[in-house]
Amino acid sequence: MIWLYIFLTVFVLLFILIVFTKLTIIVNYYHHNDNDDLKIEFRVWFGLIKYKINVPLIKIDDDSPSVVVKHHSHIGEAPGGKPDHKVEQITKQKVMKNFEKAKELLQKVVRMHVIVRKFLRKISIKKFEWQTFIGVGDAAHTAIAVGGLWALKGSIVGILSHYLKLTVTPQLAITPHFQAAVIQTKVLCIFQFRIGHAILAGLKLIKYWRGGKSRIPNKANFSNEKTKFV
Repeated sequence: MIWLYIFLTVFVLLFILIVFTKLTIIVNYYHHNDNDDLKIEFRVWFGLIKYKINVPLIKIDDDSPSVVVKHHSHIGEAPGGKPDHKVEQITKQKVMKNFEKAKELLQKVVRMHVIVRKFLRKISIKKFEWQTFIGVGDAAHTAIAVGGLWALKGSIVGILSHYLKLTVTPQLAITPHFQAAVIQTKVLCIFQFRIGHAILAGLKLIKYWRGGKSRIPNKANFSNEKTKFV
């Protein structure tokens, strides 16, 4: 019996540790003309556990109207030698099929955005950098493109600050090139949230997915709801 108590105690402590653990997501995207490189890294416990996803190639398929994505992932430090890549072909049929699935999900979960939005407010942006080097070959057109890009970046930052918790000042930069046509951009963003908040949001989604309720508690009820995670 004492071993059962020890097991339960360890299990409860481990669960509490996981609930209060912060998950850090580092998104690093680089684009230069036709080359794209996307890296996503998940970290917990100050980088003791890591999981990395690398998408080094995104291009249009020359033989069919589809997008070819080449990627690989690994846990911890980068493995030795050349990693095995997975190649997926994203066709119109796959996109439409996934779109229909997403549409069914939104129809089944009534006002799902309320739950999602509450979870998004728990996500903190610890770092946001967006640098762009752009030119269209003409000075006047380049100036117009730079102005439009500044407006786009401002809108995106406004959306992020509205739905997420922006804790730092975004570092935005645009460098025009008036003599040549070139586009180069680099985005670095670090997100952080407690795993417990994700678990709570997931439980709420499961509840309304399986419960078949016709409505979700109103905003007043959500505002009065208190969470144990800080």
